[in-house]
Amino acid sequence: MTAVYFNSWLEEYKKPFGAVLENEFVSFKISVEDDFVTGVTLVIAKDGNKPHTIAMESYGTQQYHFDYFFNEGKGVYFYYFEVHYLDANRAKHTRYYGAIEGGGAGQLVDHFDEIKTYQVTCYKKAEVTPKWYREGVFYQIFPDRFYNGNKHGLVNHPKPNTFIYGNHHDEPMYIKDENGDISRWDFFGGNFKGIKEKIPYLKELGITGIYLNPIFEARSNHRYDTSDYLAIDPILGTEAEFLELLSELHENNIHVILDGVFSHVGRNSIYFNYDGAYGQTKGAYRNIHSRYYPWFNFNRYPDDYRSWWGVKDLPEINKDNPEFQQFIYGDNGVLAKWNQFGVDGWRLDVADELPDEFIAGIRHNLDQFEEKVLLGEVWEDASNKISYGKRRQYILGNHLHGVMNYPLREQALAFLTAGCAPETIAKHFTTLQENYPRDVFYNSFNNIGTHDTERILTQLDGDTRKLSLAFGLLHLFPGVPCVYYGDEAGLTGGKDPENRKFFPWDNIDLKCYEACQSWIALRKDNPVIHQGEFLLLYTNRLLGVLRYDSEDFVLVFFNPSNGMQAIDVAEIQTLRPLPITKERLKVIIGENQTVQEAETCVFSGKLFA
Repeated sequence: MTAVYFNSWLEEYKKPFGAVLENEFVSFKISVEDDFVTGVTLVIAKDGNKPHTIAMESYGTQQYHFDYFFNEGKGVYFYYFEVHYLDANRAKHTRYYGAIEGGGAGQLVDHFDEIKTYQVTCYKKAEVTPKWYREGVFYQIFPDRFYNGNKHGLVNHPKPNTFIYGNHHDEPMYIKDENGDISRWDFFGGNFKGIKEKIPYLKELGITGIYLNPIFEARSNHRYDTSDYLAIDPILGTEAEFLELLSELHENNIHVILDGVFSHVGRNSIYFNYDGAYGQTKGAYRNIHSRYYPWFNFNRYPDDYRSWWGVKDLPEINKDNPEFQQFIYGDNGVLAKWNQFGVDGWRLDVADELPDEFIAGIRHNLDQFEEKVLLGEVWEDASNKISYGKRRQYILGNHLHGVMNYPLREQALAFLTAGCAPETIAKHFTTLQENYPRDVFYNSFNNIGTHDTERILTQLDGDTRKLSLAFGLLHLFPGVPCVYYGDEAGLTGGKDPENRKFFPWDNIDLKCYEACQSWIALRKDNPVIHQGEFLLLYTNRLLGVLRYDSEDFVLVFFNPSNGMQAIDVAEIQTLRPLPITKERLKVIIGENQTVQEAETCVFSGKLFA
């Protein structure tokens, strides 16, 4: 330990660990073993506010401390320490102690502009979710690519100017025009009846929840270009068939989360009506007096308008417009209609594009119903995300219950393919654990693949052994696992559209399927995995995931290397305190225990036997 030392992950230096409720205290302590130090100052500020400069007390010891009261409301607070010296020549100077990266042990620097601050997340309330969600295992379905339940595979209401594949084994592709825009969308014909027919498959796998990509009327196969929020896309089926699907899923204890795409709509929607399909005088593009005109931002009417990421097919909605807000979450709005159908929650597409006030309005709507969940698509650390120049409020209370855990996918791939050191993974996730309120951390919607990413098996170079490791990380980390349809069947594919193939019902890779099923079963058989504490253990080559409570534990070691690795208890390290002694850990693991290449080693039982 250096002469000056602080570690935000150890409660002897910062207590409590992690995020803090507003109007609660956090105890900060910093150790100083340097006779030339005359004092330490804590400098802390809520984001955007004037910093507080507080002289810490030592009471004649080598440890300076101060209990800070978080009474400026929810938000992200940043802090560092000023260490004051009086050298042998009686000259005064100041050095600065801050973070190295994220949290944990920090470092002294000589100049103010070298400081990296620590973070404390202060939140308003715990985001408690229903038991069905927290204990669930989800499955993401891209509806067009899952299954067609019609007799003889008949496609419901084929759309004009599209093509339908002749064989489910065909590779998906786009037909683009000379400008690079998609001129012909492709469809396989998956529908609600198909999902209903495959409920036994989902139950056998162990699925308890479905996240559906958009189901509302649209021109494309992905339906992120909404044409009508109040209508089911007829190629999927009817409202009656959707209601029947929901009823059947609920009878089988499977919940449903819908995709809410409220940042933009389709150019050919009822709201914009670029091509006039809804009438020559309807929609914002064709009538400046349309009720929908204020929903959009025109630079020069009608052809120059703001669109999502510059994609002209996706006109961007002005989410600050009160009428649009009421249309989405008002008494007779979009959410009201589909919530009354019995959907169990919503995932907000591109949450970065939605103002905090808009998200809060959606959350208020859902809070009027029992046991509904609101999740958001956020790819980074959601606690300190800045979007459009504004620090976001996603996880500070009364907004999102949780966010998609893309950091898990990123770190899993780094660990399994790039030789990323287990210690690096541990540091990354301990930082995330520190920054998120506990309930939000456990509400994370975990993924190792989605419709926006390359297939996980492709990124693992087709190594099914490593795919099993990825499934293990998905199901063991805090949060709710979500399997992207077909990953468990061995589907491969690069970027869109290759990652959206039709499900290979006649060619399921049993090795992949059984690996996924076994991890789901381990999670279900051990409640400590979805509600217990979380700690990462590591050696130079192995990563261990420990889930535990006062009685039970599950400990899994992952070996991504190409050689067998011995589990040497003496080499095992942690970034936060191990809840048991090394002697007890040695008893649990046993003597001469090894982990085969690209395999895992699982231990479970009573923590204190």
